[in-house]
Amino acid sequence: MKTSSLIEALLFSRSEPWTFLELEKALAVSSAQIAEAVSELESSLVDRGIHLIQAGDTLTLGTHPDAHAILEKLYKEELSKGLSKASIETLSIIMYGTEITRGKIDYIRGVNSGFILRSLLVRGLIERMPYPRDRKRFMYAPTVALLATLGVEKPEALPDYERVHAQLEKAAFGAEIPEETNGEQDQNRAA
Repeated sequence: MKTSSLIEALLFSRSEPWTFLELEKALAVSSAQIAEAVSELESSLVDRGIHLIQAGDTLTLGTHPDAHAILEKLYKEELSKGLSKASIETLSIIMYGTEITRGKIDYIRGVNSGFILRSLLVRGLIERMPYPRDRKRFMYAPTVALLATLGVEKPEALPDYERVHAQLEKAAFGAEIPEETNGEQDQNRAA
């Protein structure tokens, strides 16, 4: 597969921006090869529904500006509907979990949750915050407005918080173990 196609797959799969350096490391290629592949990808996306968005050394995929009107109409219709089962499930994971990243959500649910997260963000139910152990990633938390609507001061005041929280932590174990600590985690698990 061509490097430009691999970059497209990476950008699509994560639904979050990638830096040139992250792409270099992930694909084990030089910065010159990344630059050439990005240019090739950008050319291949001309007159397509998606396009490449570049801000400094960060890349992501976005919808083509010409599709804005139809997408805005669809999003407004979506926001006027109630939450889907998948949205409620994702929101519950965020509310009852700790340091919940998209990786953890996807791991627990077993599916890509990018669209649902965007919908919950747009509705103002969750917020995206820096992940304390890796500044390039994000974690999700319920908004103060959501907590106020539910009549709780903090997530720990939710019904059955301790039990559900413990189940979520167990379900998410291993979702984001850094490679360099796998052996340490295995030893801790065996103890």
